[in-house]
Amino acid sequence: MRLTMIRTLVLSIGGLVQLAGPTAAAPADQALALARANGCMACHGMVHKQVGPGFAQVAARWRDDPAAPARLAGKIRGGSVGSWGRVIMPRQSGVDEAQARLLADWVLSQPTP
Repeated sequence: MRLTMIRTLVLSIGGLVQLAGPTAAAPADQALALARANGCMACHGMVHKQVGPGFAQVAARWRDDPAAPARLAGKIRGGSVGSWGRVIMPRQSGVDEAQARLLADWVLSQPTP
């Protein structure tokens, strides 16, 4: 009886871990797909500057700023100029607020180069 309970518990935990794995990766996958679909990758590299800064460079600059996610989401939707020199970040009017926040959180989660 006790061995059966232990087996059931182990199998249940294993099933939960398997379910949590894909779910945990989903926001990052969604954000990457969103970045690709909206042309972000045309100007931004994952690590290094292309036209605009690399996502890892943005993360390194603002990762420890608690206001950064909201500010970055605003820059995604509204555009900006001057944060990285004279490079213009065009506004992304096709990205809604929730998508902009998902992108901002994803950018800020990139590892430091």
